[in-house]
Amino acid sequence: MWKRLKTFLMITIFPPLVYLFLWFLRITSCVVHINRECALEAWSKGNLIVCFWHGRLLMMPFAYERKKGKVIISRHRDGEFIARVMRYFNLASIRGSYRKGGIGTSREVLRSLKEGYDIAITPDGPKGPRYLVKKGVLEIARLSGRPIIPVSYSASKKKDLTLGMNLSFHFLFPKFFSSGVIL
Repeated sequence: MWKRLKTFLMITIFPPLVYLFLWFLRITSCVVHINRECALEAWSKGNLIVCFWHGRLLMMPFAYERKKGKVIISRHRDGEFIARVMRYFNLASIRGSYRKGGIGTSREVLRSLKEGYDIAITPDGPKGPRYLVKKGVLEIARLSGRPIIPVSYSASKKKDLTLGMNLSFHFLFPKFFSSGVIL
């Protein structure tokens, strides 16, 4: 009973609440975009691959304006929660990773790129090591011929949270009323 209730809350009730929370966090912050012209110029030539560090993904939906994008999200149950939150930002998801089910995921990514979707990926992934680009994103860029645009976010007032059992995974959580930068 408890497991079913928890699943119901995680995939039905919490995603819209998290979406509203993120918007409130964004509205109360002063966020500046740096080098946005580079991304806009790249988008004017076609779709692309957007990369950002896994620990800085919280505010990434606010860096993206094109709204024809797909985010690579793990097949894990936490991934379902994230995929549902992304739907509120009008972003689709590709479920999988380069490590698990890599061939199927890569095919779907390449097909989506051909269909004109931008692809968002965390090149260091949830397992780490942190801030180390794994070969999957480079292979996708090579096979598709699409450019990689790196994006990052930081804030003047933030909390660096360690989540889960993996103590090497840190998550940047901006505080309300802070100044932020999307680079």
